[in-house]
Amino acid sequence: MSQTIKIKKGYNLNLAGKADKKVVDVGQPELFAIKPTDFLGINRPKLLVSEGDNVKAGTPLFFDRQTEEVLYTSPVSGEIVEIVRGDKRKILEIRILADKDIVSESFVKYSTSDIQQLETAKAKEILLKSGCWVNIIQRPYGIVADPEEAPKSIFISGFDTHPLAPSYDVLHQGEEPYLQAGIDVLKKFTSGKVHLSLNASEEIPKIFSKVSNVEIHKFNGPHPAGNVGTQIHFIDPINKGDVVWTIQPFGLIQIGKLFLDGKYDASKIIALAGSEVANPQYYKTYIGASVKKFLQDNLKQDHVRIVTGNVLTGERIKSDGFIGYYHNMVTVLPEGDQQKFLGWLLPPVGRPSLHRVASIWSFLNGSKPYAPNTNLNGEPRAFVQSGAFEKVVPIDILPTHLIKAIMAEDYDEMEALGIYEVIEEDLALCEFMDVSKHDVQAIIRQGLDLLKNS
Repeated sequence: MSQTIKIKKGYNLNLAGKADKKVVDVGQPELFAIKPTDFLGINRPKLLVSEGDNVKAGTPLFFDRQTEEVLYTSPVSGEIVEIVRGDKRKILEIRILADKDIVSESFVKYSTSDIQQLETAKAKEILLKSGCWVNIIQRPYGIVADPEEAPKSIFISGFDTHPLAPSYDVLHQGEEPYLQAGIDVLKKFTSGKVHLSLNASEEIPKIFSKVSNVEIHKFNGPHPAGNVGTQIHFIDPINKGDVVWTIQPFGLIQIGKLFLDGKYDASKIIALAGSEVANPQYYKTYIGASVKKFLQDNLKQDHVRIVTGNVLTGERIKSDGFIGYYHNMVTVLPEGDQQKFLGWLLPPVGRPSLHRVASIWSFLNGSKPYAPNTNLNGEPRAFVQSGAFEKVVPIDILPTHLIKAIMAEDYDEMEALGIYEVIEEDLALCEFMDVSKHDVQAIIRQGLDLLKNS
């Protein structure tokens, strides 16, 4: 029986607009896009397709010149209609006009395998060619895993504590055989353990109820208890020189389908949530889908902020933008670009606060869902020593000192303060709590890039 690890530091954001547990099929969006910017660590992507090319699901679209064996593939069959570029011709999106019907003939085919007899080298080859390898994220740095490095262990988070997080029972209903197959494949890549963490305060999702070949751990506490970085810290911390792999349940399921069904299957269920969604619910779709069809006639107002992912770590997109590769939800909030009378002088009624004295109303109504907007409620300024960071980071580091060390580009101090244990999502609450309005997550990425490229 696994021991429960209790997390005391953290904070739960109770937002309005959680998705109803109802899955809707509104039909396939016309456009899909793969964004190289979704894959951290890519520096020099090389295109393998041109506008006008026809592709199948699983057709390679590009690779990174630093790791040429890792291929990034199309989620659907169709035509490459546009390659969107930014400054210095940086590739931002590869847009695909999907076929009307995605049928079995529209997939790149792979032979099915007896996973128990499968050799590790062959499994790696198939994962790299198919595009499923990019589901594996390497710590430290939070980048797509290097095929040349073997992990000391592999971690899977079986629950999500982010605001408005979707239900795994809805996202992965009926996918148990594929999840188990994905675990069995990845177990071949490590001499260590595969760790699965579950929420001790909730019923175990059905997809994990009979899982084997893993070591199960249970966590209890506020966000970020569901972050895999928090779980790694309490189970098997990362030291300098260590390599650990992490993967989401969806990634395991996709790997399982690859080896059991012989195809790259990018189908998934996503949650549409947030206070400005008229009918927050779940939708059947594919990786990289345009959100336009899901939002049509489903918003309470037009002046909104659309986020692919959750409100803490997600990315802002347009109303016809595309779901991020690793995201399983889209969040819609009211835009916060209107000035308030008397500004910060008014008490923060209806807004959460870590400081009870500053917001007694929020403390008294802490269990009531609220609808935030995107207003920063202030401008960037010098660091204010509020002690809030230390209250919401359960990892045994000094977040304020770490952020300052990164800004000073002090490599030795960054390492000493535990930068190898974190990526952006692990300090996202610090950004939310920061009265100084620093872009904490961007600072963490800056530090990780400095060390990775040094």
